[in-house]
Amino acid sequence: MASGREKAYAYLKDTVLTDPEMQGAFLSEQELADRIGVSRTPIREALLLLAAEDLVELVPKRGARVTPLTGREVRELMELRGVVERYAAQQLVAAERVPLEELRSLLERQRALTGAEDTREFIAVDHRFHASLVSAVGNALLDRHYDSLRSRQVRAGVVAVYNQQGRQEAVLDEHEAILHALAGGDAQAVCAAIDHHLESTLKVLLAG
Repeated sequence: MASGREKAYAYLKDTVLTDPEMQGAFLSEQELADRIGVSRTPIREALLLLAAEDLVELVPKRGARVTPLTGREVRELMELRGVVERYAAQQLVAAERVPLEELRSLLERQRALTGAEDTREFIAVDHRFHASLVSAVGNALLDRHYDSLRSRQVRAGVVAVYNQQGRQEAVLDEHEAILHALAGGDAQAVCAAIDHHLESTLKVLLAG
């Protein structure tokens, strides 16, 4: 059974921090405690963990503030994702171990989540699409490194969808291009499709 701190940490990271309306906002410890069903102590402990990850800022006498994604952080996130995802694609194509069935299933799941009310779930599946590609390499250290980007990746994805009408449909097309290149066993085409996908997301986020 998860501890109060673990419950608070997961809720804050997966629900509060991914809410576009909460970017830059101060958090109420008591409101969060009531919502999650824990005391304020686990909330404070979770906030300390998130502050260590630079996901929240602890402001003296004011409390915890959700740290907005800066332009520099978004650029660095996309750059790092590109390095990891291109490497994963190249390894899998060379070894002929691309998890095509899993990726197709996730893409179809995304296609059923294009409503405005489905945005967070759409982006959660988006992350799983990319994470499945990385995970298939079978490198545990690489998996942990990529997973450490998950919160920022999900936050960026949700904000991008909110910032541009039609972004969900564009993401589906971009994922389809990645999957098509993977199915064709063309590592160069896969890398180009990944780059296009990340660059498109970056442009939307920077246009804000």
